Amino acid sequence: MQVGDILRKKAARVATVRMNETVAIAAQLMRSGNISALVVKDVVRTEGNTAVGMFTERDVVRAIAEHGAAGANLRVSQLISVQQLVSCSSRDSLEHVRHLMNRHHIRHLPVIDNYSLIGVVSIRDISTAFDEEANAQLAISA
Repeated sequence: MQVGDILRKKAARVATVRMNETVAIAAQLMRSGNISALVVKDVVRTEGNTAVGMFTERDVVRAIAEHGAAGANLRVSQLISVQQLVSCSSRDSLEHVRHLMNRHHIRHLPVIDNYSLIGVVSIRDISTAFDEEANAQLAISA
């Protein structure tokens, strides 16, 4: 099974936030979408919108824990890692993606094909897919 198989079952809309938005705005976006992570985008003149990181519930908690109420006014760019973005493609196997998540201690991966953001896959998506596959195998052998 591949990442693309999961994306075909999910909503097409990818929730994003710009680097210069506040933690409060990002938290509101997550709450309104009932999601736990946003893809962080940077507007670059030469490349258009570029995915540069992930902003998660953990980042909101860290901002408040370290800065109190003032943490809500921090910019998303102040909290995301500036390291190279960890991502996957729609053609990657679920085993590979699970390995990436475990190795980097992350629960969400942006899916990028041909330099375009096409979705986000979560550890819950991976787990559900493995459970469905196992249940299908059980049904076949029963």
